[in-house]
Amino acid sequence: MRSWTDTLRFAFQPIVNLTTGGVAALEILARPEAGDVLAQARRDPELDGRLAALAIRAAARQETLLPLHVNVFAGTLADLGGLAALREAVREAGRMPWEVTVDVGPPFTHVPHRALIEAVSALRGEGFRICADGIGDGDVPLRVLADLVPDLVKLDASLLTRPAVVRAMRTLCEQLGALLSVEGVETELQCSAALSAGAQLAQGELFGPPARRPAADVYVPALSQATAATPSYGPSVRQFVRPAALLPAGASAGQVRALLTGSPEVSGVLLVDAAGVPVRSVHRSRFLLSLSGPYGHALYADRPAAKLGDPPRTVGVDATAWEVLDVVADGDRDRTSDDVAVVDRLGRCVGVVRLADLVRALAESRVEEAAGLNPLTRLPGSDAITAEVDRRIAHGRIFALSWLDVDGFKQVNDGAGFAAGDELIRGVGRALQATASEATRVGHIGGDDFLVLTDPEGLDPLAMSVLDTPWSAGGLAVTLSLATVLCAPGSLTDHRQAAACLAPLKQAAKSLRGASWVLGHAGLPGHEIRRGSGAAPAQAGCGAGGPSLG
Repeated sequence: MRSWTDTLRFAFQPIVNLTTGGVAALEILARPEAGDVLAQARRDPELDGRLAALAIRAAARQETLLPLHVNVFAGTLADLGGLAALREAVREAGRMPWEVTVDVGPPFTHVPHRALIEAVSALRGEGFRICADGIGDGDVPLRVLADLVPDLVKLDASLLTRPAVVRAMRTLCEQLGALLSVEGVETELQCSAALSAGAQLAQGELFGPPARRPAADVYVPALSQATAATPSYGPSVRQFVRPAALLPAGASAGQVRALLTGSPEVSGVLLVDAAGVPVRSVHRSRFLLSLSGPYGHALYADRPAAKLGDPPRTVGVDATAWEVLDVVADGDRDRTSDDVAVVDRLGRCVGVVRLADLVRALAESRVEEAAGLNPLTRLPGSDAITAEVDRRIAHGRIFALSWLDVDGFKQVNDGAGFAAGDELIRGVGRALQATASEATRVGHIGGDDFLVLTDPEGLDPLAMSVLDTPWSAGGLAVTLSLATVLCAPGSLTDHRQAAACLAPLKQAAKSLRGASWVLGHAGLPGHEIRRGSGAAPAQAGCGAGGPSLG
């Protein structure tokens, strides 16, 4: 009599890194040929756990080096308190737990919350990565999502028609330290929308359908990285993580050679200890060159590969691409092509990044940034500031947005000449940049108008740097006007409301004599005069209209 396992097959679907275009992992999907095994598994935790273990064994037969994703119902974890069968299958396959991500899927209704969180914590403690699956197409309560603290969140592609929801989920992922993935992507338009919303990973028919054998190559449409929602201080290293080729620290040179010759796409091997912490880094070219020399194979084949390796270069998962470049620049020049290991908070390897990926993405971002710079001051325009305003609003951060301009600038140009006017504008821009802290963004939106975004504690140094300086152009004395709106969490929904708040404050500042500064609070009437005299009556803090910052 045939067992139900005899009619069960597994398919592999690639999960694609939208930054590098490479396959980041494989999701293993059960494909029963008869009966509804998956429906039974939803009701039978033991069966569901066996399916996860069988998925790992199916992947072992394919000899793939890619990280793996296996699906488990939330109720299974809560009921079993762990996945003993899965852990045993991972061990038998010679895999490390951190190479396996457990996709925890719905339904979550009626699943005991504490039991679920405890089971997830136990798996994470052993090194398994956790994914919250089926977001947007299931019943995952936000409380459960936050308490899971997943390494990855998978959104259903149907949510891409609601960009605000996807952006909000991206913000939540940033707070949780998780990556954002979109599943079910079928069109190039959906792929572009996923990238624009800030997703780092995606899977679906567009890239490659589920197949009996793992796909090494996938289709990824040409997409502009300028559309990606990345922080202004540099893209996160998480966007560039590739799967790492890992071997135990005691692996022989022969074992490393076998891995490299059988996997031409692998640029290096990391040797890790029992906890998954990198201890040595083996570079492909240098290693194979050592073995190909006179007597190289006889000398090294049976000896520990660590003797032909180097100390690993590592960065944390929260690092930026620029920080990775600093790590590369500080090291030996002969190792600039080495992969950099990305490690979690416990030092365990979660993947590698390649220098070529970083340089390409950063070069593209610099070109895009340069195109948006004001040619006179070389400061960014309003787009960069408004994007950061929206980001701080989404993060619930208090901030101050200021609008600065020159009083009577037309008369300056008419009386002193445009060259003197240009030099004055450049001088104001330099003064703003010199005072700017790490949390400050300075923008030149055209003419004599500047935007400055900063934390509240940066306001006084900013005001003193420009208002206490005696300005002149062609021998003519010049004063400046500064208008600031202080924005508390929840007081605004986007940068357009911030612009509406600034408009009446700017008018109030321009109505004062001499160097002036007016401060208002978003959502509150009135304003405070901090510099200047001859005030007009106080106006409302936020008007319904006003010029756009965009």
